[in-house]
Parts: sequence; C-alpha cells; structure tokens
Amino acid sequence: MGKKLRFGIMSTARIAKNSMIPGILKSERCEVGAVASRDAAKAKDLADRYQIGKSYGSYDELLADPEIDAVYIPLPNHLHKSWTIKAAEAGKHVLCEKPAALTVADVREMAEAARKNGVLFAEAFMYRYHPKHARVREIIESGEIGELRGIHGSFTCNNADDKSNVRYSKEMGGGSIYDLGCYPISAARMIYGREPLAVTAHALFSEEHGGVDMMVHGMMEFEGGLGLTFECGMWTYARCSLEIAGTEGRIELPSAFGWERMEHMSQILVHTPKGTREEKVGIYNHFALQADALAAAVFDGAPLPYGPEDAIRNMSALEACLTAAHSSSRVQVLTE
Repeated sequence: MGKKLRFGIMSTARIAKNSMIPGILKSERCEVGAVASRDAAKAKDLADRYQIGKSYGSYDELLADPEIDAVYIPLPNHLHKSWTIKAAEAGKHVLCEKPAALTVADVREMAEAARKNGVLFAEAFMYRYHPKHARVREIIESGEIGELRGIHGSFTCNNADDKSNVRYSKEMGGGSIYDLGCYPISAARMIYGREPLAVTAHALFSEEHGGVDMMVHGMMEFEGGLGLTFECGMWTYARCSLEIAGTEGRIELPSAFGWERMEHMSQILVHTPKGTREEKVGIYNHFALQADALAAAVFDGAPLPYGPEDAIRNMSALEACLTAAHSSSRVQVLTE
C-alpha cells in the first residue's frame, strides 16, 4: 500500500478512543504511531487497547517523536490554538477537532503557523467526507428538487446531568454552538457553496452549567434570499438531521452528521410530488475517509478538501452566532 501517514493522538478523549483511532486503523493510508496524555498510565492503557506501539505521558514528548508525521488534537477547545501552533513548529501536520479555536483571530494564527512551518492544518469535521454528502450535491445539481430555497438543521443531545463535562465550562470553550451548532452551520456553507451574511439567534443559558449556551435557535442569512434555520442543544431530546428544501422537493438526511453502521439505517430520503425515494451510498467510516484525505494531501499534493481558509470562515460564522446568541439580535458575519 506504500507509505502511511503516522498519526500521534494528542489526548485520550472519548472521540479519540471510540471514533478517531478506530477510523485511522480502518483507513487505507494512515496508522497510529503513538498516543499521548498528561497521564502516562491512561496513554499506555489506550495504546495497549489498540496495540499501538508507543505512548507518552506528555504532549511535548509526542511532538518530539521524529517518527510521527501528523497529530490529531481532540483537546478541550481552549487548548486547540496553543497545541496546533506547537505541533506546526515541531513540523507535524495537524488535524484539529472542531471548533478549530475560540475566535477568528486564533484560527488565523494557527493557519499562519502551519503555513510558516510548511505543514498542513485542517479542522476535523469528519461528516463532510462521507460520500452521501457528495451524492446530495449531485441530486441538487440534477434539478430534481428544483431551485434551493432553504436548509434546516438540528443537532441536539441531553447530557445536562454531567455537570463536570468540559462542555459546560465557558473558559474552556463550552456551549452548544461550539460543540453542535458548528455542524449545521458548516453544512449550510458546504451545500450553498457560499458564506453567510448575518445571523440571528436566541439562546438558553444555564448557570447550572457554567453559564454556557445550552440550547440555541438560529437563523443564518445567505445571498439570494437563502437561509439556514438551525437548533443546537445539550439539554433536549437527541436529533442529528438536515433537511434541504427546493421548489420541487426536499432532501432529508436523518443522520446528517453521523454515519450509518448498519444497512437498514436510512441515509438519503428524497421527497417530491412523485413520492419518496430512499438512496444508500454504502456503509463508510467518515473518520477513516477524513484521515485518508489528509494523507492524500501530504503524499500526493492533493488539495485539502477543507483547509485553513475554510476553518477561518467557519469560525467567522460561529463568532457571529455567539454574539447574536448573547444579544438576541441580528449580527453581520465578518468575512475579511
């Protein structure tokens, strides 16, 4: 299969343990070379679980390993900037969990560090790599649902009882916009192929949960009268869906930001006056596809599907959304 991109995993976070490491192990062009944690025992336990050869009790040790080509960073949000910059300065390519950072200025610094040190930097929105989203684009371009009129996205869960969760720390970049709202917002940008103009949002803030936004209802404006309505929350019934409406029909993704592990799960539903058609593109692990996309960029010079500029623009939308949520007002999205 040729050379493989050797990932170092920076943290034993749940998404690393249960999703990203298994995804890399199923990928075609990547492997996990080492795991690092501030707790050496946790790092070793995770490495042993997946038969990974090396583990480290600090992130600096991982960055000093010459056999590691790239790092995956699923640390708490407020640590993304500092460790992305340190990784870039150590000559490592970076796949950083969403949101890339807490402000546009931070993401610009991260992108500049990657450019200056000749490494790649990408924000880890794994769902975008699933082939079902390319198929949705084909259906839209075929004209089957007519002209686009709007998108509605929902990404919610209920883990409000877990008061110690880092998502409930404002200082650490907690809240539902950073954690979940970023998905429908990034999806609308991807589907429309343009950047939003402004956003209006209304939020439920909870002092029980560090004062973060626990539920947000938003409306994001795009050119041509197009819009995204969305809801994101961490204290309500779980949903993970996207609906794309056109003049002649609509496309429904019941599991828009997840991936379907079993054949009976719905992938794409197309509703038109002729009836409802279900399409399946197959069972894919989008974490594996995301890792392979970075490998293709590193080894083949292929363009990153979503590089630093995309991360900056997405952060611009999130920053405006947070401002709107705190003020219950309409806020313009700054694009420059």
